[in-house]
Amino acid sequence: MRAVRYHGREDVRVDDVPEPVCGSGQVKLLPRGVWISHHPKIKPAFVGICGSDLHEYMGGPHAVPRTPHPLTGEKLPTTLGHEFSGIIEEVGTDVTDLKVGDKVAVKPNLSDGTCRSCSMGRVNCCDQLGFIRYSGSAGGLSDHIVVDRKHAIQLPESIPLEIGALVEPLSVAWHAVNRSPLQKGDTALVIGAGPIGLAIVQVLRAREIDTIIVVEVSKRRREFAATFGASHILDPTEVDAVAEIRAITGDFKGASVAFESSGVQAGLDTAMAGTRVRGTTVIVSLWEKKPVLDAIAVVLGEKHIAGAAVYDEGDFAGVIGAIESGKIQPQSMITSTIPMEEIVEKGFKALIHEKDQHIKILVDISA
Repeated sequence: MRAVRYHGREDVRVDDVPEPVCGSGQVKLLPRGVWISHHPKIKPAFVGICGSDLHEYMGGPHAVPRTPHPLTGEKLPTTLGHEFSGIIEEVGTDVTDLKVGDKVAVKPNLSDGTCRSCSMGRVNCCDQLGFIRYSGSAGGLSDHIVVDRKHAIQLPESIPLEIGALVEPLSVAWHAVNRSPLQKGDTALVIGAGPIGLAIVQVLRAREIDTIIVVEVSKRRREFAATFGASHILDPTEVDAVAEIRAITGDFKGASVAFESSGVQAGLDTAMAGTRVRGTTVIVSLWEKKPVLDAIAVVLGEKHIAGAAVYDEGDFAGVIGAIESGKIQPQSMITSTIPMEEIVEKGFKALIHEKDQHIKILVDISA
């Protein structure tokens, strides 16, 4: 079968690899993915290209293991694709709640189940945290994938498969909002309107937050933020963003909660300065180098800082429910759909050279 595999920096190939076998407790997907254990077989349908995929392609901080990963025992090359939907094409023994033909979104995080974080029920913070796609041979960018039953989250018939591929990034945003003390009537500040920042805007709207301030340098991404419901949109190259945030929030002199999704020092500085006394900054972005934090401002403003790592149990279900009810309508996130064979030219290179024009490029495995 075909599989898009990462071999190293700027080296992504469509390889011919053996088709996975469905084992006990697994499902095989017809996406459109492949993680061999004891589970169902899936045929992947649509797979999103993530910013982390792009960083890896460009030689950034390595998530793909160069030595055997402790959970999978595997290393390069790995099959890409961790944001994906698919159709069940085979179920292993002991899988009784899914059947052939069911539509699913795949929850890709892997955990050891035994570390201190897992013992607390925080598998998203596992000491050995891994992912379908990053940590082994399985990935959604393949003609078939086998995953453990727990990774296959059933989609309602009303949700198309292309929307199902957006559930994973939206779940990152859902979890980030859950990590904050945000309440109805509060003001939210979103720094950076990339895919995750725009997903956070949609989740905030679904939670009935009316005042959503977005700070973004890209004109096109500011337009996307308006589409998804931001109430105030600021270009920090044209205005004093912190002064504008304080003017918008009036007597509160800052947002209740800021979500930092830019991954740059200026973004973190704006998030911290743009929150009120005892406000909270949730850091969602992954950093290529450690940022500097003004600890004195944190102390004097009695401010709070929280991290948000991927997603908890229940976050996928929350997103799926919000999409099904119409509270989240993410179709406009899909800015391009491409076939597998064009992933380098129309996927990775498009995101590098035309990044402001795209939110989410999907790979159609059936094309």
